[in-house]
Amino acid sequence: MKKPRLKLDYIVLVAFVGLLTVGLVMVASSSMAVAQYSYGNSFYFIIRQAIFAVIGVVALLVCLTIPTQFWQNLNQKWLLIGLGLLVLVLVPGIGHVVNGSRRWIIFGPIAIQVSELVKLCAVMYISGYLCRHGEEVKENLSGIVKPVFALGLMAVLLLLEPDFGATVVIFVTALGMLFMAGARLRWFYIFVILAAVAAAALVIFSPYRMARFLGFLNPWSDQLGTGYQLSQSLIAFGRGGIFGVGLGNSVQKLFYLPESYTDFVLAIIGEELGVLGVCLVLFLFGLLVWRGLNIGKAAHQQQYLFDTFVAYGLTFWLAMQVLINTGVNIGLLPTKGLTLPFISYGGSSLVVDCVVIGILLRIDLQNQLRSQENVVDRVRSHLFKLT
Repeated sequence: MKKPRLKLDYIVLVAFVGLLTVGLVMVASSSMAVAQYSYGNSFYFIIRQAIFAVIGVVALLVCLTIPTQFWQNLNQKWLLIGLGLLVLVLVPGIGHVVNGSRRWIIFGPIAIQVSELVKLCAVMYISGYLCRHGEEVKENLSGIVKPVFALGLMAVLLLLEPDFGATVVIFVTALGMLFMAGARLRWFYIFVILAAVAAAALVIFSPYRMARFLGFLNPWSDQLGTGYQLSQSLIAFGRGGIFGVGLGNSVQKLFYLPESYTDFVLAIIGEELGVLGVCLVLFLFGLLVWRGLNIGKAAHQQQYLFDTFVAYGLTFWLAMQVLINTGVNIGLLPTKGLTLPFISYGGSSLVVDCVVIGILLRIDLQNQLRSQENVVDRVRSHLFKLT
């Protein structure tokens, strides 16, 4: 009997390689001035990002060899792992503070941003929960309350760091997964209203969040204060126009736009490569989201629910993070500390994003294998009837 012929999804691979390449080029372009000033080496950030990319690709290849059953067998342990990491990062001496936020755990030369790992834990936990309690989610409100309460514990710990952006991504991703599981719409309205009230309270009772929100509403009223980052980002897009000023020719990256190689790298893409460059990046992300949803749909048709929800959850996560980062860069959303997947500088986010692609590709390979096995079984059944 011939071995089944399996092939990697070339659309996912093209989009992934394209985004990774754009990311490496733009990190190099946008960080050289800052790297030279801060470290005396123009290539400081791009060398590190290239190393992270290699580690990420290795992690992707490893994930290709791991059956999704391995992830599913961990069950509730995903929740415990996520909560444990969030508690650990808040412990003085273990958690590392950068720009007023305690989000990193340092292991020698390696800094791990805990929230990136927690996003993965949340998706795996919700996927396992939906497999075990799918009917309860469809029929009873308690089926939604239980996972939302568990994620609420994560949210409290994330807000203590604080990391409001990661909290939003996790909650919206979870609600999307619950919706795909068949939860009733009227229950979503309740949670959306409660989430909106909670978000409003967090803004109103937090001076720095309120300042960010007011700066978002009218960045030009305080260009050198609360509206500085957004106004500089909008200037970058304005300078770029349709075709951009040319790769490497950005002015905003020269100490005008803070975080030009991390959270606001899209603004530098808009300045150097123009609207066309931004559209190309968003098109590549669109391909990833499209294929991710199709991979989830194929798994659902084969009635492998864990694979289905993992594929949907990982895709929603990527899509939500891209939407928020893009919205922040162009002034549609208040400033949040969220990276642009595969493109922004950052080892933890890049490696975890590569893991996401590896898991999606693994699910797709399993879909192909099961599909071929079903075809063989049908042929055998037909031949048996003929004999």
